[in-house]
Amino acid sequence: MKWENLGVEDPTLLEKASGFCEGYKSFLSNKTEREVVDHTVPLLRSRGYGEYVRGKEYGPGSRFYVNNRGKSLIMVTVGRRPVSEGLRIAASHIDSPRLDFKPNPLFEDTDLAFFKTHYYGGIKKYQWSTVPLSLHGVVILKDGSTTGVRIGEDPGDPVFVVTDLLPHLAREQMKKPASEVITGEQLNILIGCWPFPDEKVSQKVKLNVASLLFEKYGIREKDFQSAELCAVPAFAPRDLGFDRAMLGGYGQDDSVCAYASLMAELDADPEYTTVTVFADKEEVGSDGNTGMNSQTLKDFLTDLVSAYGCEIRHVLERSVCLSADVNAAYDPAYGENFERNNSSYLNRGAVVSKYTGAGGKYSTNDASAETMGLLRAILDEAGVTWQVGELGKVDNGGGGTIAMYMSAHNIDTVDIGVPVLSMHSPYEVVSKADVYMLYRAILAFFNSPRSK
Repeated sequence: MKWENLGVEDPTLLEKASGFCEGYKSFLSNKTEREVVDHTVPLLRSRGYGEYVRGKEYGPGSRFYVNNRGKSLIMVTVGRRPVSEGLRIAASHIDSPRLDFKPNPLFEDTDLAFFKTHYYGGIKKYQWSTVPLSLHGVVILKDGSTTGVRIGEDPGDPVFVVTDLLPHLAREQMKKPASEVITGEQLNILIGCWPFPDEKVSQKVKLNVASLLFEKYGIREKDFQSAELCAVPAFAPRDLGFDRAMLGGYGQDDSVCAYASLMAELDADPEYTTVTVFADKEEVGSDGNTGMNSQTLKDFLTDLVSAYGCEIRHVLERSVCLSADVNAAYDPAYGENFERNNSSYLNRGAVVSKYTGAGGKYSTNDASAETMGLLRAILDEAGVTWQVGELGKVDNGGGGTIAMYMSAHNIDTVDIGVPVLSMHSPYEVVSKADVYMLYRAILAFFNSPRSK
């Protein structure tokens, strides 16, 4: 089956998509799950959303949200139909691969100061050396107060870096497999080289860094033990290509789907009650109380539907979920890793993935024919251009999404997203037209009166 390039179908689409993606650039500048939540909540409040009141029965058109520990978010618009007829759910994740600080990160070696890290999520470790890095997160100080950290994003800020070996001395290094060229313990972030002006102390460079941290942020070395700090690429989102039809930046897996879902939630005029979820921890298995493999969403939905006299299990079995996550775009430079007939391609619309997983479909939700048929009808009726895709050849690996955790609640679930080049790298690439088409797809799903 052949899918046309979106620019062939509609030459005027790029202008619309580019306008839509200006807001996405701003959203993408929030590089941790906490920053995404902090960015989104004021936007929700400006659009009439209030904090959820447990036990309250909300009328059609009501909008509210739940902020889970500042790291995940649930947003709701009550539809015209009774809650008992089911929910329309769009769930994405707002965490991305990065370098997390170890609990005791600060050290000095040969008059250089570093932070030690433990990488978060699936990365090619060698891609994270010699890349300008910014520092993000929060620190809980000894007195219980919270200090936010965001250094390296503004033009006047310093940046940081993981160093690499010069090619002249790298003969042995270059013989190693790519996974061992740089090890996890070598992902140390260079943060200073200037000594503290006191001849009586040892480790003068470390002390100077510690002194600067205390002066600027009130952070002492022991405060790192009660902190969530990480390093991410300091790149700003930018238009990519002479035609400006693509967008490059860090964290597009899965900020691109989160933004499209958010905009659809804000613009929806739904028949069925919509539930838009921003989840944490997807890149490390969705565990923890802010991840999708927790009871947080189920507990909230139980409270929500009980106010209408409904049993949660009856509502969920009538619900449908779009697990909004990205897929791998076919890359001709590495074409041997893809099966062409079942790959997704840049600039051909939103990509629907019936299943993800690996090998023999392990660790996946596999959407039913009925669920695929429902989504197909909704998208076609709305004139949304879409494609299907797998994550590479069958025996080449694979990957998962939060779809399997959603379907575990007896919710019919299917994956939808956009194709991404260089996924999980410090600089991912998407098509602006695909981003806009994903927004239209989720909005059509939210607004459609079609039932299962």
